[in-house]
Amino acid sequence: MPNIQELQDLVTQVRRDILRMVHKVNSGHPGGSLGCTEFFVALYNEVMELKDGFDMDGIGEDLFFLSNGHISPVFYSVLARRGYFPVDELNTFRLIDSRLQGHPTTHEGLPGVRVASGSLGQGMSVAVGAALAKKLNGDNHLVYSLHGDGELQEGQNWEAIMYAAGNKVDNLIATIDRNGQQIDGGTEDVLPLGDVAEKFKVFGWDVMEIENGNNLEQVISGLKEAKSRTGKGKPVCVVMTTEMGNGVDFMMYTHAWHGKAPSDEQLETALAQNPETLGDY
Repeated sequence: MPNIQELQDLVTQVRRDILRMVHKVNSGHPGGSLGCTEFFVALYNEVMELKDGFDMDGIGEDLFFLSNGHISPVFYSVLARRGYFPVDELNTFRLIDSRLQGHPTTHEGLPGVRVASGSLGQGMSVAVGAALAKKLNGDNHLVYSLHGDGELQEGQNWEAIMYAAGNKVDNLIATIDRNGQQIDGGTEDVLPLGDVAEKFKVFGWDVMEIENGNNLEQVISGLKEAKSRTGKGKPVCVVMTTEMGNGVDFMMYTHAWHGKAPSDEQLETALAQNPETLGDY
């Protein structure tokens, strides 16, 4: 297992990957990707139990489903840095015929991606179904998922959330990225979500919170705590507070960088704030 400094170095490098990928094609979603960098690094390098190689069935290992698929840059970077596919393939992000489309897809067979996502509100249903499949297969591994807070404005989520609790899907850990921002503004301005943690509790979930989702050690300990709560009759929800655009000062505290690429000058400024650690592709 890598030590905490090695993981922090990886966080910095993933930020660079995100910025460079989005800049190259002048398209993509850097804000939420930067905000969830610590989560992805922790999940894939410290928390999930993964086997060598990749297959779509995922039997005998933990599974992850990205519901808010527009933050694909961070997903692709962490998968590549974890060895699922060559790091230099990040150069093909959002290009025609690339396996690395703007939203994850499955038809090109990209290792690490088991479901097309980006149509918001569907990932919870997928994760619940995968968790039930593991139970039917006698597989004691877990299913993890990530969801945007603005995404919870989609009604399908709440059907799946109710179903998971009602059927004791206790091998599922769903994390909510509570950054308070979405494409049109603050979540509380677009459609107030209220107390997200309390909502999940009322729906019958075991709920915990990570106060600073951009503190790597907090994320690791929080996800491990969530893991310890599985198998006890309730699905587990982690409400994780993050800052959109974290690590790049001019991208933070605003929704403006939800889906906007940096200029040449802005890229250089952002990269200077995140010095190279593992080598660019």
